[in-house]
Amino acid sequence: MTPIDPRDRMIVALDVASVAEAERMVDRLGDSVSFYKIGMELVYSGGLDLVRALSSRGKKVFLDLKLHDISNTVEKATAQVANLGATFLTVHAFPQSMKAAVTGKGASPLKILAVTVMTSYDDSDLTEAGYAFGVRDLVARRASQAKAIGIDGLILSPEEVVAMRAIVGPGMSLVTPGIRPAGAAKGDQKRIMTPGEAIRAGADHLVIGRPITTAPDPKAVADAIVDEIRAAIG
Repeated sequence: MTPIDPRDRMIVALDVASVAEAERMVDRLGDSVSFYKIGMELVYSGGLDLVRALSSRGKKVFLDLKLHDISNTVEKATAQVANLGATFLTVHAFPQSMKAAVTGKGASPLKILAVTVMTSYDDSDLTEAGYAFGVRDLVARRASQAKAIGIDGLILSPEEVVAMRAIVGPGMSLVTPGIRPAGAAKGDQKRIMTPGEAIRAGADHLVIGRPITTAPDPKAVADAIVDEIRAAIG
């Protein structure tokens, strides 16, 4: 497999309220960051145009929409996203949605990532929602389905990386939110690791938001995380 540059392994989440705020953060981070996540909050305030703008500047974009709807809708929405220049698009790891997204992306370079179980959920949350499986069993089931369908990668907790790599093999990208540098607040995440721990476990990309974007010096924090990733790769 082609080695991934340490900078490309860190995806900074632009979880902010406006495009102007996101653009200011991108300018502050400069060349320290090459990959950004745009989620629903920013999309709903005009962030789709930012996907195009970042792509035109040579940045990679992870569009985190977590699509899940009837198959026809997911397929057509994915086809539209494929025209924006994004690198990654998320769908929920329900078989029908995953199949529709694979069809919708067609021959484009867009990669589909399936969200297994949100990293803010634990076993008690799944029980309350009516699932018969705990987190680990549900992640494993959805990972196997994603591999069979031809999904490009998975969104999962860093705690599940080792076990899921054994299921899906080396060909799928494992992308982990729930990353917190040592000493950072957990926030709303329940299943977390440090950047170095996640890379050593076998994660390909780390999604990191508030520890960088709310820091007094976001660029310095981003540089330190890339250094930690580089050291973990060894």
